[in-house]
Amino acid sequence: MTMRTLTSALGLLAVSLTAATTEGFTPLFNGKDLAGWHGYNPHSVTKLTGEKRDAMLAKMREEFSQHWSVKDGEIHNPGTGPYATTDKEYGDFELTLEYNMAPKGDSGVYLRGAPQVQIWDPTDEKSFKHGCQLGSGALWNNTKGNPGKDPLVLADKPAGEWNTLRVVMTGTRVSVWLNGKQTVDHAVMENYYDRKAALPARGPICLQTHGAPIRWRNVAIREIGGDEANRILASKGKEGFSSVFNGKDFTGWAGPVDNYDIVDGAIVCKQGKGGNPYYDRKLRDFAVRLEFKVPKAGNNGLAIRYPGKGNPAYDAMCELQVLAEDYDKVKGKLDPRQVHGSAYGMVAAQRGFQRPVGEWNFQEVTVKGSTIRVELNGSVILDADLSKVDLATVMAKSKHPGLGLTEGYFGFAGHNDPVAFRNISLKELP
Repeated sequence: MTMRTLTSALGLLAVSLTAATTEGFTPLFNGKDLAGWHGYNPHSVTKLTGEKRDAMLAKMREEFSQHWSVKDGEIHNPGTGPYATTDKEYGDFELTLEYNMAPKGDSGVYLRGAPQVQIWDPTDEKSFKHGCQLGSGALWNNTKGNPGKDPLVLADKPAGEWNTLRVVMTGTRVSVWLNGKQTVDHAVMENYYDRKAALPARGPICLQTHGAPIRWRNVAIREIGGDEANRILASKGKEGFSSVFNGKDFTGWAGPVDNYDIVDGAIVCKQGKGGNPYYDRKLRDFAVRLEFKVPKAGNNGLAIRYPGKGNPAYDAMCELQVLAEDYDKVKGKLDPRQVHGSAYGMVAAQRGFQRPVGEWNFQEVTVKGSTIRVELNGSVILDADLSKVDLATVMAKSKHPGLGLTEGYFGFAGHNDPVAFRNISLKELP
């Protein structure tokens, strides 16, 4: 093979590999201009409201073109101005890009408008106190000691060279690869602006400018649908979980199972029926993973430490709501402690993280002592200590005789609607 033939073959191979790795991706940068981008810095408007906020947003949009430019198919920024921000907002996605930053630089990529996948020069001694020597590609704004705060490996190329960044985000779960090496593995990205709340379900991508010249190219994104997101979430953290439903019959279950059907490997409450079927093994501390699907205005629940009789909302430790996002639009006003994921009547879950009605959702619930944590589609929507609930303040001041139970069954709490559950697995905790 001649050198020219070899060069040609390698070029074709590179093209084919690029095509394979970019399949399904949409360019965020067209290589010619900054169409689809605007200027925005979330830190500048966090505490502003009304006309002052509107004025600041308009000012950043106006200043954008003074600081950002396109040259030779690259986005250029001298280290000044508002951040380059996508006009479109994204939920779950895979993002790829390349960046080339000046020595001693500091930058980042904001996900859903929140900081950030960190980019900096690991040789910059003045930032050693901040951990720059550990490298780029981590969620630097996470709380110290939490997963994702520091990169798993040092993967940076020297400042002034092109680095390749890949980010996969499902819910608030983020994985990052820098130059082909994984630096973050499915860590929860904390909400910098409100540590007690999950990140918004959707938001823009921002390219940060932070004092040093930086260039960007080959910026592309692939939106991840619900089914793929569920598979990603289910593939992580599954160690120790065992299936408790065989997808065929109710072996291992007790209670009013006749009120439920098995359809395509899922437990489905019969229309107009209900009741509380449960896995026939008492549990103390445990975690449960499952997928659920709700019809329009659908209502069901998860019985936590259920004694085997009575109403799970009161006689169990709690009933975790399983409720369609459109329930109140169809049936009427809800108390915040009735929305999906809430400890019914006691503690409200965060809202707005459920997939559209008729799609499967992935949920993990962890019960330890008096605490209960609910992660829906990769976002923590409830993290509560039920021993701290003042029963004088709960809905209707209802008694909860089961609140202090330290063991019981896991099951469902049907309310006449064909809500479906599948891929149910449990892990007992020490």
